[in-house]
Amino acid sequence: MTTAFDPITLGAGNLANRLVMAPMTRSRAYGPGAEPTELMATYYAQRAGAGLIVTEGIQPSVVGQGYPDTPGLHSAGQVRAWRTVTDAVHHEGGAIFAQLMHTGRIGHPSLLPDGLEPVGPSAVTAKGQVFTHEGPKEYVTPKELTEAEIRQTIADFAAAARNAIEAGFDGVELHGANGYLIHQFLAPNSNLRTDAWGGDTEGRMRFAVEVVTAVTEAIGSDRVGLRLSPGNPFNDMSEDNLGEVYGALLERLAGLDLAYLHLMEGPDRDLTAHLRKVWPGTFILNPFTHPDPTGPDALRLIEDGSADMIAFGSLFLANPDLPRRLASGGPFNAADKATFYGGDHRGYTDYPALPA
Repeated sequence: MTTAFDPITLGAGNLANRLVMAPMTRSRAYGPGAEPTELMATYYAQRAGAGLIVTEGIQPSVVGQGYPDTPGLHSAGQVRAWRTVTDAVHHEGGAIFAQLMHTGRIGHPSLLPDGLEPVGPSAVTAKGQVFTHEGPKEYVTPKELTEAEIRQTIADFAAAARNAIEAGFDGVELHGANGYLIHQFLAPNSNLRTDAWGGDTEGRMRFAVEVVTAVTEAIGSDRVGLRLSPGNPFNDMSEDNLGEVYGALLERLAGLDLAYLHLMEGPDRDLTAHLRKVWPGTFILNPFTHPDPTGPDALRLIEDGSADMIAFGSLFLANPDLPRRLASGGPFNAADKATFYGGDHRGYTDYPALPA
């Protein structure tokens, strides 16, 4: 029987176990350059016991930023700073992928320089508020991307992927989930286009397919993963026909031989089983456990074949040595929600590990 503690080959690399540190925004890339810090290097290196670390969302372009103090991968300074992080993780024996996250319509002009404004597939305002340095603000109506701007955005993803490899990452994960730009193109309530980038399932899938294709051409398919969250209503998303739409998307992408698919599961386990069957490669599952965080019980999903790897979020945030704790049955530190976003080392690098 396969267990979470068995090694696995992922793309061109071999991982020590099947435990994934899920991507989690922490908003600690302070300063005008949106560059990672030495504290961030410490944070990720502490968690290098994961089979795979997927970083917090990293914007592939300036306009892709939707939250305060999130890091980028579109400047030379950012590439140099991320090298500090990847070197620290590799020194501890870990593997790390950069999650490329363009937030699209989710954001606010106050977070962007030079008069830029959030963009999206259509000029449809998301309901809700975003946190800014001046406090919560209502989402604005995004600028609808032109054909040329769509092409440039795809090129930005590919350039950021090349920057990730230059920065020492083992690969990249494309964030196609949680109501951000790739997801916005997929969903009929945020994509009202009638051109080749919308209109029907094939048109709404096109942006995701072309981004994934461009990135695989830039850095190789064995270094590329994709995260999806079918039906996730977060960030004012609404979708239907999930099995049909996402099944078709996975069938289109199957021939690219990606490193993995990372599914953020909703309450429909039958849909998960369907997509698991459709997807021919490595299947990472962030299981649906709402309202509780993913816990030790999720390990059985590897044992019963539901997934090849399991992603843990807040449990990894609070337990830097999570694989060791899972193997021994705990105990587990509790996560301090008050320190999730922004701040200093408290609630970030000061969670204790088990005694040696």
